[in-house]
Amino acid sequence: MRIVCPFCGERELGEFTYLGDAKPLRPAAGASEDEVFDYVYLRDNIAGETSEHWYHGGGCRAWLKIARNTLTHEIASIEPAAGAGAAKVDA
Repeated sequence: MRIVCPFCGERELGEFTYLGDAKPLRPAAGASEDEVFDYVYLRDNIAGETSEHWYHGGGCRAWLKIARNTLTHEIASIEPAAGAGAAKVDA
């Protein structure tokens, strides 16, 4: 599988790390223990279209949000994750 990074172009899968489902929202600061437990440990194992977070550690170090079909691995869209961008790399 190859991923087209919006900052670096098409790259090998080995440059990226899968970080999980992009849909769950972090509980508010005053959330109950049960809400935090659910957020951390309970995830759906989606077969089909899903939105995922990936990290481009072998390239620009950007966080990406990728819409992908988990059955076919077909990628529908790739965009920077909210609040993310290419990391500044000093020469």
